[in-house]
Amino acid sequence: MQATLEHMTVWGLISDASLLVKAVMLTLLLASVLSWYLIIARSRVLRQRERQANAFIQRFRSAPDLQPLYRETAQGSDPEAGIEPVFHSGLQAFSQLRQHPGNTPEVVLEGVERAMFVALSEQEIKLEKGLQFLATVGSVSPYIGLFGTVWGIMNAFLGLSQVQQASLSTVAPGIAEALIATAIGLFAAIPAVIAYNRFSARSQTLLTRYYAFGNELQVRLHRTLHGGSINLAVAA
Repeated sequence: MQATLEHMTVWGLISDASLLVKAVMLTLLLASVLSWYLIIARSRVLRQRERQANAFIQRFRSAPDLQPLYRETAQGSDPEAGIEPVFHSGLQAFSQLRQHPGNTPEVVLEGVERAMFVALSEQEIKLEKGLQFLATVGSVSPYIGLFGTVWGIMNAFLGLSQVQQASLSTVAPGIAEALIATAIGLFAAIPAVIAYNRFSARSQTLLTRYYAFGNELQVRLHRTLHGGSINLAVAA
């Protein structure tokens, strides 16, 4: 009885677990570590993208001429900085298509829209980076932990069948070590699910803002094509 009580600690139960249960625990711990690394990294990236979007939209709306803004941002442009690649792709397409005299305003705006759509699709892929892993960890980890628990309980009852006089103190360590696998599975899954839902919402909000910015840029270019006074000739 005393030996059993001595082993009723978390580390003691883990060290006495079967090889398969230990492998399950190690897999879940690695998944949890990777999830937390991804959570911290994606949180930093999304905060940066949100600040960049706020700053750039303010500059865009206050700029009477988009050519200086294009040149300024093109010099130190970050291809990962969500909204700026959309601006650059749209303005480049506008400049190139406008140089052809045969292109009507509708053709120019259609080309601008397609160019920005490609840039927006690329940004959508970047915003969703890592979310699939979090979704996988959040959905699979409880089942992996449950598998380790079922296996541990099965071994505990198999060992109980070999004892002449069964008692709770005999079977308790085996059941407890099995339940640790479920606990670790939930420890890995819960933060991953919360982070996935949070990052999905923030990414969708950012993407909506990117599309709204693309529409706003198209409005300004449309006014330029129909007699606006803004000079948008971008140097190639």
